[in-house]
Amino acid sequence: MAQAVMTPEHKPLQRPKKAMMPPVLRGFLWAAIGFLLVNTFVIAVDPFRGHPFVTGPSVTLGWVGAVIGWLLGIGVYDAVLLPLMGFETRWVEKEKGWRRYWEIATDHKVIGLQYMMFAVGGFLIAGAIAMLMRYELMTPYLTIFHYPSNYLTAVGIHGTLMMFSFATVFMIGGLGNYFVPLMIGARETVLSKLSGIGVWLVPAGILTVLFSPILGEWSTGWRGYEPLAGQDANGIIFYYLGVLALTMSSLIVALNLVATVMFRRAPGMTWGRLPLFVWGQVTVNLLMLIWFPEIQTTFVMGLLDKIVPLNFFTATGSPLTYLMLFWLFGHPEVYIIAVPAFALWNEIIPVMAQKSLFGRQWAVIGLVFVMMLSGLVWAHHMFTNLRNSEILPFSFFTEMISIPTGFAYMSAVGTLWKSKIRLTTPVIWILMSMFNFLIGGLTGVFLADPIVNLQLHDTFWVVGHFHYTIIGSMVFSGFGAMYYWLPKLSGRMYNETWGKTLAIITFFAFNLTFSQFFLLGLHGMNRWVPAYPAYLQPMNFEVSIFAFILGASFVANIIYIGYCWANGQKAGENPWNAKTPEWFTSSPAPRYNFPVQPEIVASLYMYGEGTKVPVVTTAYDELAATSRASTDPHYDWHDYMPTPPHNK
Repeated sequence: MAQAVMTPEHKPLQRPKKAMMPPVLRGFLWAAIGFLLVNTFVIAVDPFRGHPFVTGPSVTLGWVGAVIGWLLGIGVYDAVLLPLMGFETRWVEKEKGWRRYWEIATDHKVIGLQYMMFAVGGFLIAGAIAMLMRYELMTPYLTIFHYPSNYLTAVGIHGTLMMFSFATVFMIGGLGNYFVPLMIGARETVLSKLSGIGVWLVPAGILTVLFSPILGEWSTGWRGYEPLAGQDANGIIFYYLGVLALTMSSLIVALNLVATVMFRRAPGMTWGRLPLFVWGQVTVNLLMLIWFPEIQTTFVMGLLDKIVPLNFFTATGSPLTYLMLFWLFGHPEVYIIAVPAFALWNEIIPVMAQKSLFGRQWAVIGLVFVMMLSGLVWAHHMFTNLRNSEILPFSFFTEMISIPTGFAYMSAVGTLWKSKIRLTTPVIWILMSMFNFLIGGLTGVFLADPIVNLQLHDTFWVVGHFHYTIIGSMVFSGFGAMYYWLPKLSGRMYNETWGKTLAIITFFAFNLTFSQFFLLGLHGMNRWVPAYPAYLQPMNFEVSIFAFILGASFVANIIYIGYCWANGQKAGENPWNAKTPEWFTSSPAPRYNFPVQPEIVASLYMYGEGTKVPVVTTAYDELAATSRASTDPHYDWHDYMPTPPHNK
């Protein structure tokens, strides 16, 4: 029992309680305990297991126990379970210091940075695997991978981590969590504690997929194709479970952000005034709410097909059904990744050009109709499996989706037209993203034509198109967003010379790498193969050299952003002269974003003489300094002020 000590004023104080184990270490410990307990129990009661200590059913249920232990250890036990049962808890959310990023949090900005941190970790792991793949492809025979199954497992882990732990997580979980509440004038999110729990499913999913070879190799790639997966070792089980954890985290993000935009917008923030980046987040989060449960159900069926088995997708079931169910989700997933990039184009360009956004309504319509049409084009991935009567409608809708995509693209081009744009580092990244996506779109036109598709299917042409569409647009826009919002995230600025130099090197390395994929595809280079005809070796060797430069440039940009975050020059509160609400609070933003609730009184994208400041906040210092204003997210200046506040 803690003993009381007497101060000079004779006031008893409690001795500080013993410090808890760091949450991450406790999470790993409890995860190991959970896995061993559940796995051992399943082995003990399973009459068909034979002799192994780890079987398909036991490792599946053991993984569930490990994830529960991980979440409880990382903070759910202290922050949620103990208060829920009425017990006293020692958990107090930290407001400062690096340790707050390694435990459960409810501040959406901390959660957003946690998502970014884990997403970048997944990106670096997947990128390192890509470098191994390119080293393998420098020669037409096997070198570092001794068997084709080793190479195919590496391909699967690379693709899975890139798609599910980086592309979706960084743009939506990271930038979305951090900036959407700020941009709509909200002081917190609706489901803040649930969001703080969901972010910790990301490292669980990454580690699950990364360590899947421990259970055996799998040859299906990031798509988990059945019935091929049924012939793989138990490593495919960790593919299903890892993706299940990653998609569940993203599903929580989608639910939280959609609810926040619906119910926590500032006064005056109508749907017509909603920032373009927020519109992009709303559309992709609705797509996630629609399609992620579908793919999760598909993966559960694939998992049951493997461990029971139930033969959903085998020859006694329907082998093509898995392909159809996967691509029903798979093509909306491409737009879940790409649409935030479109939104960022139209978010950053008007600010840097100090020019009103061209065709704002059409840009929003484009984002919405991309969301609506993305679920109608999925079968163009299966032209080689369809009857002729089924090919034409999917080819038609594939061509049609380029129209709303063009709305967002032309809105950005129209804003650039005759503008005096500042060629800052963020703008250079955005313009590069637009160029890359244009190449991805033009090469996709060939794949939308059934006759051409039958020749290019499963060649490096498809790989090049895919990387231009995803990496070329999303990753480049993501770097642009990081440089643009670095003053808001850290209160510090980067050096333009270094930023532009790294951007240009990355752009040329990217294009010199992936533009040659189209030539390789036309010359007969198939994807998924580590050994290929010798006549393709010179071009593959050259591609690998540029790929290594590209990988190094990505790492250099990440390191430089981190350096500027800690050591850059102090930035002004609004260095870009932007009009969206995130710039009308301090940098970095305080715990509840705004001292009091802001009010939106004008369009956020109108520039020029006579345009009014769109965000109204209080100028009463004594009011902003009150503890109520700084600690209560539901505080409203209307309740305390006799007259409306004036412009900041």
